[in-house]
Amino acid sequence: MALYAIGDTHLSLGTDKSMEVFGGSWEDYVDKLRTGFSQVEDEDVVVLCGDLSWGMSLEEAGKDLDFLDRELPGEKWLLKGNHDYWWNTVSKMNAFFEEKGMRRLHILHNNCAFYQEFALCGTRGWFFEENGNPQWEKVFRRELIRLEASLKAAGDAPKLCFLHYPPLYCGYRCDEILQMLDRYGVKTCCYGHLHGQSHRLAVEGEQGGVSYHLVSSDFVGFRPKKILD
Repeated sequence: MALYAIGDTHLSLGTDKSMEVFGGSWEDYVDKLRTGFSQVEDEDVVVLCGDLSWGMSLEEAGKDLDFLDRELPGEKWLLKGNHDYWWNTVSKMNAFFEEKGMRRLHILHNNCAFYQEFALCGTRGWFFEENGNPQWEKVFRRELIRLEASLKAAGDAPKLCFLHYPPLYCGYRCDEILQMLDRYGVKTCCYGHLHGQSHRLAVEGEQGGVSYHLVSSDFVGFRPKKILD
């Protein structure tokens, strides 16, 4: 049994927004995901760090979610990304999963999950591109509340944090999130969102006592990154 993380699958099986238009590593990316997940066993756990589907509604994202559920092995915990427009209330998403027979998709949102003795915590987070714009202040504060709710739900368990947006990026620091990770004793943080040339600006490895991992699909070669055995 192992724990993996990957983000930014950007599936478009029910819409016409395939990432293949960008060429390069995105060519045949759906098949690359199938191949990359071949290392994952059915009993393993995979955290999906947002930007999962280009669908604009649950119905439009249905083929993508079905692909994640049935064609890729492992129990999956889903985070919201900035392009997950299909995202809805937890009750509606769970009802949709139940209706469609999707048994291996679970929502990580205002809660935590457990892998062995570790608590899996997380939320979308926020990003410097949006900071400084007054209209996004409430959104940012809401993300802080959600992250803390997730961390509190973990109790005294050792905590792993999963975000969509990076809390560190090319000299940028989201101090509020970093302080929260420190306050709750988080030692590992996985994130996505960054693509292409942005990879070289990402923070990887240990900073301030936290080990950071960029897990965007195109960064990890469409192969989920093992976080724990």
